[in-house]
Amino acid sequence: MYKQLEILALSVLILISIVIKAVSDENIKDQFPTSFLYSKPSEFIPNIWSAIGATGPPTYENTGHNNNLSFITSNEGVVVINAGASSSLAKALHDEIKKITNKPVILVINENGQGHAMLGNSYWIDQGVPILAHEDAIKEFEDNGPQILNRMIGYNRDKADGTRLALPTISFTDKYVINLGNLVIEALYLGPAHSPGDISVWIPSKKLVIAGDMAFHERLLPIFSHTNTKEWIATWDNEFEKLNPIYVIPGHGHPTNMDQVRKYTRNYLVYLRGKIGTFIENGGELKDAYYVDQTPFSHLQTFKELATRNAGRVYEEMEFE
Repeated sequence: MYKQLEILALSVLILISIVIKAVSDENIKDQFPTSFLYSKPSEFIPNIWSAIGATGPPTYENTGHNNNLSFITSNEGVVVINAGASSSLAKALHDEIKKITNKPVILVINENGQGHAMLGNSYWIDQGVPILAHEDAIKEFEDNGPQILNRMIGYNRDKADGTRLALPTISFTDKYVINLGNLVIEALYLGPAHSPGDISVWIPSKKLVIAGDMAFHERLLPIFSHTNTKEWIATWDNEFEKLNPIYVIPGHGHPTNMDQVRKYTRNYLVYLRGKIGTFIENGGELKDAYYVDQTPFSHLQTFKELATRNAGRVYEEMEFE
């Protein structure tokens, strides 16, 4: 009982310190001007670090660092989660890692097939570091890599120099276990979620999950044309909740807890599907579906950019369910 209270108190203190240290704001162009990183890596709990990205879209000012670039330090080496949106961004992260530890980076994990997860792979491969990703994420990047790279070059211009397409070197289907002495790390594919091959990185001994795009809380989550929201909710309920973590590092935004990500991910999806479902039952058409009420979530960043698009895509998904 006392141990549980101690853990709870530690969790609250950590969350308070994070709120005080930095408030996520999509209007802040750069929080770490001396680096290509948007923000300096912070140690969330011992040996678990994350450079928190901007909550807005990728831009030249934030060098495409609009997701979380996390890493785990150990006596056996460093495991990095997400390669970064370019070679220059990957190098900037590596430079900060070298200031923290003299241990080498021994593995990079791509949390999905998006550009900010994989475009930095070429830098890490040039350092001789193996790269792990789910087989579906690899297929996604293989199919769409040229377009993803061109979009990044469009906004990053000279900061894109040296970046080339490079696929992960290790693939897995359901689970991949990394043993670092007395620390076990599990890369888990829990089921369909935000995008093909989305994975979460689970550290059982620390009750911490680096959730990737399974979970959002500070910004409104985006729903892509290939996102199946019904399956995402099922994956959450049937698999993600079973982890029962104390700590959650989401794909975007500051570290938090399950109550927060459940409210702004799983519950948002349920809410929006409920609104659209009622709208369809009443004979509503797509042109009007964009404007269903989402005000309970209007305080989230990127709401203006994403809310109407999300409603339209859920309508298209549910119309023939």
